[in-house]
Amino acid sequence: MNPRPAPLTVTETVLHSKLTGADSINDTARRFGVTATDLGTIWEAGPGADGVERVFLMFGDTYGDGWGGRGAGPATADWRTNVLFASTTTDIEAEGIRLDSAVSRVRRGGAAQVIRRNRLNLPRAKFPEHTLIPNTGITVDGVHYVQWMSVTFWRGGGRWRTFQAGIAVSRDDARTWSKPIRGRWLNLLGTDRFQVGCFARDDDWVYLLGTTNGRHGPAYLARVAPDRVDRVAAYEYWDSERWQSRQSRAAAVVPGPVGEMSVIFHEGLGVWLAMHLDEDRAAIVIHHAERITGPWSEGVPVATGVNYPALYGGFMHPWFCADDRVYWLMSQWDPYNVFLMRSTLAVPGDASKEP
Repeated sequence: MNPRPAPLTVTETVLHSKLTGADSINDTARRFGVTATDLGTIWEAGPGADGVERVFLMFGDTYGDGWGGRGAGPATADWRTNVLFASTTTDIEAEGIRLDSAVSRVRRGGAAQVIRRNRLNLPRAKFPEHTLIPNTGITVDGVHYVQWMSVTFWRGGGRWRTFQAGIAVSRDDARTWSKPIRGRWLNLLGTDRFQVGCFARDDDWVYLLGTTNGRHGPAYLARVAPDRVDRVAAYEYWDSERWQSRQSRAAAVVPGPVGEMSVIFHEGLGVWLAMHLDEDRAAIVIHHAERITGPWSEGVPVATGVNYPALYGGFMHPWFCADDRVYWLMSQWDPYNVFLMRSTLAVPGDASKEP
């Protein structure tokens, strides 16, 4: 097996702007009924009705009036388990990420919950669904896909239990979403390796990097043909040498602990980048690799809890990958909102320019 590449050098990380909340550049409390939210997975969504290219941003548990002031909750504070925005901002350094629009509620107004959670799964059920969290999204030939997880209960220290994960699909430009049965990874034993996922793409394949529920396992790698993203049976799994049809053959490609993850090919640096929370180090770290199958470098911190207490997430913007910078979204539990960050990177030695 090829040796791991030398780690990246992070020469600078700065907080660019606050994206969500009442005092953010987007004034989301007034405009969209979003006082507090987290995550912010981001992906290229193709052109809107006006022909302008967009990115979608999907956030997790979201609250409006009555929010408690720190962390998630209470549920009575206009709770939505996920919301979706569109942005067309192309001058990110000057403007940040301007949220142009949201999928909105018809009667109440404000951002809508777009992927339905299972309200019939009552607490006394064997696998109650407390919330449905979006992990990653991708748009293929005008069809939008989101990989989600069904959280049964939360534990402390970056641990939780899911019942299943799956693929949600929208064919009407994100207005409505379905959750096909064929697009699900069940987690009856708590060991399924694709409960928290991250999509990536090259010319031939859609890739999904996944972890078990929580933030402490390694990441595994799967691929699927672009026209079969919502068919779990069509996925193949990397076993460190070849692609296999059985998930049990999947080998770890990024060592744990891996929290929420994003992966892009960075044109300016000529390498794949993977960013995620490292729970043990209380840091968001970044790795690089010449191929998505690895080997991946050791993760180096781009931000730590010393400077940003209770940080998590780490979702890279796919558009701004032409120089030595990467723009990414960071959440903090307190104030339970999302921030745009900018990091400047250097790759040691020569790196391939081909994905």
